[in-house]
Parts: sequence; structure tokens; C-alpha cells
Amino acid sequence: GGGLDGGSLAGDGEAFGDRSLSQGLSVLVGLALCVTMLGLGCAVELGQLGQQLRRPVGLLLALLGQFVAMPLLAFLLALIFALDEVAAVAVLLCGCCPGGNLSNLMSVLVDGDMNLSIIMTASSTLLALFLMPLCLWVYSRHWINTALVRLLPLGAVSLTLGSTLLPIGLGVLIRYRHPRAADLMVKISLWSLLVTLVILFILTGTMLGPDLLAHIPASVYAIAVLMPLAGYALGYGLATVFKMPPHCRRTVSLETGCQNVQLCTAILKLTFPPELIGSMYMFPLLYALFQSAEAGLFVLAYKMYGRDSYKQDPLGEEEDTDISYKKLKEEEAADTSYGTVTTEEHSSLQMEPTQTAL
Repeated sequence: GGGLDGGSLAGDGEAFGDRSLSQGLSVLVGLALCVTMLGLGCAVELGQLGQQLRRPVGLLLALLGQFVAMPLLAFLLALIFALDEVAAVAVLLCGCCPGGNLSNLMSVLVDGDMNLSIIMTASSTLLALFLMPLCLWVYSRHWINTALVRLLPLGAVSLTLGSTLLPIGLGVLIRYRHPRAADLMVKISLWSLLVTLVILFILTGTMLGPDLLAHIPASVYAIAVLMPLAGYALGYGLATVFKMPPHCRRTVSLETGCQNVQLCTAILKLTFPPELIGSMYMFPLLYALFQSAEAGLFVLAYKMYGRDSYKQDPLGEEEDTDISYKKLKEEEAADTSYGTVTTEEHSSLQMEPTQTAL
């Protein structure tokens, strides 16, 4: 089924089934996902997690951003660009994925709230276990009469998501027992993100030939460009609605637009028949390319133009807090000194009679 775009997207899928390299690619995708989830677990501290649960703003923002705004955005883009079921499933799957580790790195570069960034990533990953299959089921109803959507392996998606809980739990345990090793593991996972994407691009080009990118419709490229950009804007607007300070707005913006492309790639590669994924497998890689480029431009603009002005706002808030704190301390000092006589006051009282006598 499907139109012209669907045929072009699925037409090269047989190459995956015909090449023995597909087996090695599946192993690479699975290992990359495990390393990513292990790194995410190593970034979570139980103390910070407890604080966020007592005031679950990060959890709420992760819920609204990753499982309300982004799936709806993916669905609307698929309708606007009139995608067939093959491309639509790839776009929906990417839109329903939780946040990725790239947002944690970018949050550091824009002086964001790292605790909020990590909690949002971890929360969205855990929520994805239940909400990602639900979102896929809800938004794929428009293409329900097509063979691909009828074969949509929601059970396999849930199984893949469930398998990520083990490395996340192991990472949390490593953070609790061996903090230095956890810091090293976080760095390794961030580097693995870049290395894995490069290897996947090279191997995919080898398996499907140099003309693969030319077979992908222009509408898919347009969505790969627009979707992360719109996600960043939606995240910033969402944080503004919650009246968060500027550094938190930047954090929520990056968290919303950056998706876990390793998870999306793993689901497409490990749960769909090889003859169906074809060029559809390339969408999360294209998304990763453009989300990284756009986030890089965001960081560059902040470093060049917005750094000083953005820092003034949170500092101003801290100054107000410090002033009120100083006033409170002065009032406490006045209260405790009430009815007492200091050394200076005592000496001045002694001087007065002498001056009068003279």
C-alpha cells in the first residue's frame, strides 16, 4: 500500500534482508542503545531524583513535551506533507520517543539547569514504557487500513523499551556505589552517540548504495528539518507558560526537541521486517543530523549574542533573594541585640558624664 513516497521509501528495503551486514548492524544498534541507557542511568543521582519527585515540575514538563507536544507535532507534519504509511510511521515513531542524551550535553553548553535536564530525560524514558505504545496506537489510526500499520509491532516496541530499564538501573547503581566510574560512563555514552551515528551513516550507505538519499522524498527531508526546530520552540514556550527562569527555559527547549534517535533506530531495525524498513530506517538518522545542527546553532547564537543578557535575568532574581535574605538577617540581628549594650555604647555612656563635668 501507499503512494509514490511509500514505494520509494520501502523499495530499497530488500537490501537489508539481502545483505549479511544487516546482522552486524542490528548488534551495533542494540549495543549503542544499551550504552546510551547505561550512561543515562549513571547521570541520575538518587538525592536529586527525590527532590524532583517532591516538586515534580521536571516530570510534568517531560510528560507534556515528549508525549503531548512532540507526538501531536509529528502527526500534524505527517498530515500536512501527506506522507504515506511508511514515512508516517517513521515520523510518528521518532516523535513519540523520549528525550535523548544530546540534550544533556547541549544544556551544559547553554548554561542550562543540568539537574532539570537529566531528570527530564530519565523521566521521559521511564514514561515511554507506557506512553510511547499508547501514542503510537492513537496517532496511527489515520493509517490503520494500511498493511504496515496493521503490522505495527506495539508489543515489540514495549519489549524494547522494557529492555532499557536494566541498563538504566545498573547505571543508577554505579552512580550510587562508584561516582567516578559513573562520570566516566556518562562521557563514554555521549561520545558513543556521535560515533554510532557516524557508523550508521557509513554502513547504511554501504548497504543501500550511494543513491539512497536521492530516493528519500523531499517531504521527509523537510520534516527532518522542521520537526526538531518546532520542538525547540514548543519546549521554550512550554517553559514560559510555567514562568520558569531563562536558563530553565533553554533546558526545557533542548529537552523537548532532542529525541532519543538510538531508541527510534533500534525499534525500526529490531522490530520491523527488513523488507519494510528500507529508507524509512534513515529518518531517525536524518533527524539526528538536523537536531544536532540546529542545537549547535542554538548554542552558537547563545555564546555569541545572548550569553550576557540571559545571565542577567537569573542573577537579578538571585540578587533580589540575597537582598531579602540580608534584610532578614539584619532584622534578626536587631531583635537579638534589643536590650543589650555594646562595648561602643558603654564607652559612649561613660564619656557623657565626663564631658558634662568639664
